[in-house]
Amino acid sequence: MTKIDIFSGFLGAGKTTLIKKLIQEAYQGEKLVLIENEFGEIGIDGGFLQDAGVEITEMNSGCICCSLVGDFGQALEQVLFQFHPDRILIEPSGVGKLSDVIGAVQRLDNHEIVLNAFVTVADATKCKIYMKNFGEFFNNQIEHAAAIVLSRTSGMNEKKLLDTVALLREHNANAPIITTPWEELDGKTILETMENKDTLKEELAHLAAEQAAHDESHHHHHHEHDHEHHHHHDEASHEHEHGHEEHHHHDHEHHHHDGSCSCGHDHDADEVFISWGAETPRKYTEEEISGALHALGEEANYGVVLRAKGIVPCQDGTWIHFDYVPGEQNIRRGPAGFTGRLCVIGSELKEHALEHLFCLH
Repeated sequence: MTKIDIFSGFLGAGKTTLIKKLIQEAYQGEKLVLIENEFGEIGIDGGFLQDAGVEITEMNSGCICCSLVGDFGQALEQVLFQFHPDRILIEPSGVGKLSDVIGAVQRLDNHEIVLNAFVTVADATKCKIYMKNFGEFFNNQIEHAAAIVLSRTSGMNEKKLLDTVALLREHNANAPIITTPWEELDGKTILETMENKDTLKEELAHLAAEQAAHDESHHHHHHEHDHEHHHHHDEASHEHEHGHEEHHHHDHEHHHHDGSCSCGHDHDADEVFISWGAETPRKYTEEEISGALHALGEEANYGVVLRAKGIVPCQDGTWIHFDYVPGEQNIRRGPAGFTGRLCVIGSELKEHALEHLFCLH
């Protein structure tokens, strides 16, 4: 099986630089083929790539999304037959539409390939102007990306970066957005993000599973309820869930599961718990995080918080990793994440209050 990774991005966004980083740090040991279609741009550094064991298939006569759609399929079949690669990297023209490139791959009737990742590289300093002047092409690349990799975020004004992320979220609510400067990240972390192996949704699901397991071990004796009791809570769960869908904010993921409370409060075993999470490039101080975690114990303000966890950038250039359970917090330094992330799990969470607590407005 050959994986197909597509690297979309507007002219000069940094697609080639990203590919080089991944070849050096994430694709080691794999047989790779690069198909590029630069449409008038300077070709990729062939010498570097050939030294890394990559075969070059250049297609500079046109754009994959239009005149080369047919030829592209034929070229891909030839590459598969000739090289039998582990992975094919496709770097389409910067002015191409990502949806057309994805469609060209999906139309191929070949069971030896799998569309593995389709990422858009975007210059964080130019997103606003590109959306305004080249919206048809730029927005298509953002809207169809499974992951978005921002370039040139190093030293960028924090408010401008937050505004850029908000603009991107208007066109893509779910794709992970890498906001951390590339030099701070290992290529493997970027690849995991591209392949959606390191997403907020998975983190929330993991936390929910942890909490459910904890609840099961501490409250197994509460599970003997009659049918009428379960029916009552199922209805409450249904109404609660739809209420959240109505007010869903595109920067947040919600996950619901039935579980019992392990924080010492008197709650029913089948009470509905909520996982709330956010992704943000905002830089925090350790004092801000410590203060926020301490405040989570104020049930009247934030709901019943059972667990909080996060990896966020610090103003001193390091990364803060934190973990919270009622009455106890752990804050330490650790490796960079693809962007800042924080999760809270609990009952009757007051999500707008949590957004303000972690300065997300």
